[in-house]
Amino acid sequence: MKTIFSVITIAAALANNPANAQYTDGFVKIGVLTDMSSIYSDIGGPGGVVAAKLAVEDFGAAAKGMKVEVVGADMQNKPDVGASIANRWFDVEKVDVIVDGMNSGVSLAVSEIAHQKNKLFLVTGAATSDLTGPKCNTNTIHWVYDTWALANSTGKATVQTGGDTWFFVTADYAFGYALERDAGAVVEANGGKVLGKVRVPINTSDFSSFLLQAQASKAKVIGLANAGGDATNAIKQAAEFGVVKGGQNIAGLLLWVSDIAALGLPITQGVVLTEAWYWDMNDNNRLWTKRWQVERPGKVPTSAHAGVYSAVTHYLKAVEALQSDADGRTVAAKMKEIPTDDRLYGKGIIRADGRKIHDMYLFEVKSPAESRYFGDFYKLRATIPAAEAFRPLKDGGCPLVNG
Repeated sequence: MKTIFSVITIAAALANNPANAQYTDGFVKIGVLTDMSSIYSDIGGPGGVVAAKLAVEDFGAAAKGMKVEVVGADMQNKPDVGASIANRWFDVEKVDVIVDGMNSGVSLAVSEIAHQKNKLFLVTGAATSDLTGPKCNTNTIHWVYDTWALANSTGKATVQTGGDTWFFVTADYAFGYALERDAGAVVEANGGKVLGKVRVPINTSDFSSFLLQAQASKAKVIGLANAGGDATNAIKQAAEFGVVKGGQNIAGLLLWVSDIAALGLPITQGVVLTEAWYWDMNDNNRLWTKRWQVERPGKVPTSAHAGVYSAVTHYLKAVEALQSDADGRTVAAKMKEIPTDDRLYGKGIIRADGRKIHDMYLFEVKSPAESRYFGDFYKLRATIPAAEAFRPLKDGGCPLVNG
């Protein structure tokens, strides 16, 4: 009996040793599904793949006996393309977790596929708050930001400082609808009024007719419920049309540091925006940025890139704790159980609805005279505490909470 007990004890010890952990197919495979070639490629794109690889490196996966591979693919901002890649990755190429998503329509499709196949989806780029609302599921976790958080910071601040009539120029797909809906609700809840809206196809180059409608509305604020190249094109053309000189203000409801870099400070100075992370906010972020820029010279990382790093880091912690990556729901549950803590996003939690909770920040874009170097774009106006930054759990309509 003593000999048998000893053998069992040794076997248990070996099984619990990370160096002998058993993972699906002998390795952990992470897929970064993003926009590699179009309007969101500077927000996510190749920079997201770099961020995922840095997370694997910093986690020390090899030293812990974890074989980890990172792959990337271009979903072309098309839900059918994104769904096809997700199905192939999960069924054929043995990808264990998909990260990023970038486009809300793509992310809603991939979220459902991950749930059906019991894999895991970590959304770091897409915005729609429906991912943790009516469309939530056990296999999707939403990192970085969402449309509710953006609306309840940028939108609320704008209304409270006099911008009480709005006209929306909205990207004509799931992300735009959600951002328009959430921002419109905030405007009206704070005593403002929505005078109108116009829907614009994604990847539009000419915003002239849409901006003319916005000008004709006489709204104090033109709310841009779009992002990436669409947002920068709209802002450039609004400047050419003299929108701001004519007395109307532009509210970019989702602007990224890459957009400010593309547009330049003369056009964007004074713009108020909400971010979850900023590369130049502290020494730790700056050091990480220098490493990221080895692969992406001349660029500045976005909060979505930092989000990929943060999400992958936490995922690897959960997989290490479980000694397994095989069951998506189990890994997601472990990720919710363990408090989040990484060098970029700091400490936080993941709620039952899959919403990652952390502080958000209200920034104002500096003037050219205030900026000291490339990428020195923001000054902090307010920190929105984690408890206030995201939609209350009870209000989301997530069946995991209310069902």
